[in-house]
Amino acid sequence: MGISGLSLTFKTIETSMLLLGIDVGTSSIKVAVVDAATQQSIASVQYPEEEAAIISLQSGWAEQSPDDWWYYVQQAILRANNSGAYNPKDIAAIGIAYQMHGLVLVNKEQQVIRNSIIWCDSRAVQTGNEAYEAIGAGICNTCLLNSPGNFTASKLGWVKKNEPQLYEQVDKMMLPGDFIAMKLTGDITTSASALSEGVLWDFSKDELSQQVMNYFGFSNELIPAIQPLFSTHGNVQQSVADALGLQAGIPVSYKAGDQPNNALSLNVLQPGEVAATAGTSGVIYAVTDTLLADKYSRVNTFAHVNHAAAEKRLGVLLCINGTGIANKWIKNIAGDDSSYQEMNNLAAQMAPGSEGLMMLPFGNGAERMLQNQLIGAHISNIDFNRHTKAHVYRAAQEGIAFSFRYGLDIMHENGLEPAIIRAGKANMFLSDVFTKVFVNVTGVPVELYSNDGSVGAALGAGVGANIYKTYSEAFSHLKPLQRIEPDNAAQYNALYLEWKNWLQGYIKE
Repeated sequence: MGISGLSLTFKTIETSMLLLGIDVGTSSIKVAVVDAATQQSIASVQYPEEEAAIISLQSGWAEQSPDDWWYYVQQAILRANNSGAYNPKDIAAIGIAYQMHGLVLVNKEQQVIRNSIIWCDSRAVQTGNEAYEAIGAGICNTCLLNSPGNFTASKLGWVKKNEPQLYEQVDKMMLPGDFIAMKLTGDITTSASALSEGVLWDFSKDELSQQVMNYFGFSNELIPAIQPLFSTHGNVQQSVADALGLQAGIPVSYKAGDQPNNALSLNVLQPGEVAATAGTSGVIYAVTDTLLADKYSRVNTFAHVNHAAAEKRLGVLLCINGTGIANKWIKNIAGDDSSYQEMNNLAAQMAPGSEGLMMLPFGNGAERMLQNQLIGAHISNIDFNRHTKAHVYRAAQEGIAFSFRYGLDIMHENGLEPAIIRAGKANMFLSDVFTKVFVNVTGVPVELYSNDGSVGAALGAGVGANIYKTYSEAFSHLKPLQRIEPDNAAQYNALYLEWKNWLQGYIKE
């Protein structure tokens, strides 16, 4: 739901082995220091104080500076260290979670060539569509499990075509988490999971897709060394250790996109298990052992954190770009100092349906579940004499929840039938209104956990460094905070159908 100011949380616990988790988000960097024995966070810092900006040079474009991410990471670690809650020298391993699909380019000196083209940037949609036609639906659906769409490979293809002088300088392409690991260690690595989220992985051969590389004319030299996701991706350099108060040589032993990492942090690892998030973007993430591809690439299949050729574990991801960012926009437009909790309280005073006010939250780039269409956000049925900001707050949260239902119906079409959804009690799930609408309109119970991406990354580092022998051991203390069951599904289904009918008017066949 957005971040308001700098968040610091500390508990004083003596421990001999600690794990550091870094979550490279769109709005901020969050770090957590976790006691490996108790699996509990003893220090947590979010930086910067204000939400990080998204640079939009043209409509539909979205960029951020990787060097800014690295500065934020350093500041967050130093602030956590300054808490006095632990000895930084006791940190034994580092894990990184990161915003997915971003393109980071560096030269041979490991200097950033241009701003990162991030996940919600829409400029490469046409590039990806052309690649899909040229490579062929058969290969895309059976080998890549996705259309190249607006993913990392297509973004690099856009740079190659439109910024050739920059492209000539590229030594390595990487994802945001790869970049932070590079800054910590000096090494550049990737994994099957990371390459699959860029639509660069051939699942039929379990290797880099030569069809994609050849179509775009990419050299294999652009791809970092491919390693298991849970492995040593480099060791912290002496200069970095000195600057951050860490031990030189400790490993970065885990890197994963934020949604696979969220699933890991909720112990969602086996077929049939489902996770959800509702931050800047919204996601439902279902684990399967089937090589599944949606015929329109409305939901996308990637290698999960525990995927292996011998034991396939795929994450089927529904992404809604316009989620918490829509709520944040409404908050800013309201022009007062209401907190998100105050907004939630006002929304709760309104009856379901917001007295006819409806919102489409699709104003944050092309939406994959709408077949990469850029339809924008819309508000309908405004009555100047009746509707207040409380109605708008509720309509926004209902519209976001209805978007999840729309996407979940697509997952149903692909044979995925979640019996329960696990989510962290954070962002939009802090709102009782949103959570109740979500549960009733989807008809699926939700379990909420004290979940945090940076804590999940820290525990992932413990697995990668063999501090934990199994996934179960790493999450042995995970317990749900509450379970919410549907209690008014019929009313919300009727409201959803009205909303869906309105949405159809904006979607091109």
